[in-house]
Amino acid sequence: MQVFEQVESEVRSYCRNWPTVFTTAKGSRIADEQGRSYIDFFAGAGSLNYGHNHPVLKEALLAYLAEDNVVHTLDTYSGAKRSFLESFRDVVLAPRNLEYKVQFPGPAGNNAVEAALKLARKYTGRETVVSFTNGFHGMTLGALAVTGNSMKRGGAGVPLNNAATMPYDNYMHGQTPDFLWLRSLLEDSGSGLDQPAAVIVETVQGEGGINVATDEWLRGLQDVCREHDMLFIVDDIQMGCGRTGPFFSFERAGIYPDIVTLSKSLSGMGLPFALTLMKPHLDVWEPGEHNGTFRGFAPAFVTATAALETFWRNDDFTAGVDRDGAWLDAELADIAASHPDLGITTRGRGLARGMVFEDPAHAGQVCHEAFANGLLMETSGAEDEVVKFLPPLTTTQADFEEGIAIVREAVATVEKEAAAAGTLGTESA
Repeated sequence: MQVFEQVESEVRSYCRNWPTVFTTAKGSRIADEQGRSYIDFFAGAGSLNYGHNHPVLKEALLAYLAEDNVVHTLDTYSGAKRSFLESFRDVVLAPRNLEYKVQFPGPAGNNAVEAALKLARKYTGRETVVSFTNGFHGMTLGALAVTGNSMKRGGAGVPLNNAATMPYDNYMHGQTPDFLWLRSLLEDSGSGLDQPAAVIVETVQGEGGINVATDEWLRGLQDVCREHDMLFIVDDIQMGCGRTGPFFSFERAGIYPDIVTLSKSLSGMGLPFALTLMKPHLDVWEPGEHNGTFRGFAPAFVTATAALETFWRNDDFTAGVDRDGAWLDAELADIAASHPDLGITTRGRGLARGMVFEDPAHAGQVCHEAFANGLLMETSGAEDEVVKFLPPLTTTQADFEEGIAIVREAVATVEKEAAAAGTLGTESA
């Protein structure tokens, strides 16, 4: 561990909660250099929906590299890009009657968000973008401006402008029905809200605490955007690629966003890859107006194509996520009911699930105990009050059951320790 302490920046975070050196991984398990195996309910923060080193995707990648095929291409044409675009069109877009143009903005999710914000402002000629409480869209300056977390925003070092924050679904416990607050600001010339270029939203807020927007709320938001000539952007970076069941998290709401951002599990193997999708009439870019050196990473095209062809030619994969999500939801609800003194509630959709603790300290303690017993999870939410579950969508039933058994034991241990310390029913300092 010494070299990490000596050389790597203090900004590192996950390694502080998981102080071991990981070496190999397969499926929903990852091992460290001591040979200890961990069940992974973190999945690269949602970047490994198909698990670690899926054999079909790995085989496609190794075959591509073995033949000395091009790896770095900027935005020149390549066979790998052509195959990806054909599969994405035929497997994802056409069956859903979506006619998006595809932009390769750069290799990470924040690149996709920055491109979406720039495009919305360029197309409309307006500057303000509406975002929502507890939203998270990335760590670059434009993305941070539409992110809610105060600690992350504080790292910017400069004012974060041209954004307006509105309450997310149920943020005020149903006190803002039918977008009354947003509508009022848009329609009142004295509100101080400049006419927005766009609205950006996550259908399920992952980093914000597994907050789930209802289908009705999302449809209402789309209606407000249409009424007031604002572009409707859905950030599907963490919740896309099947995390909530369908390929896009917004499908079941029956909405058609103007712009969609994708990344994380898009490559299928954790390789950097991001897309910004836009309705054709919005594609007003000048050549080279938004670019990036690594927007043509051919190995990611190869594994992404393999993932689309392997998992998305029919609805079987979605059905499996729905089934496993329902099972996980029931298990977490049972854990919550078994420990009423901890004040646990549950929420989520598909295989994005959360246990919300009345005392935020207990969420962190549960994750600590879980790691000690061979399970990787993280916390999320404004106060880190949520134990977040993002298991690979390919997790076996045996691994699910073993992982949940570890969670049960961890929660029981935290409750016992809290009772001994006399902190049950109160928030720890």
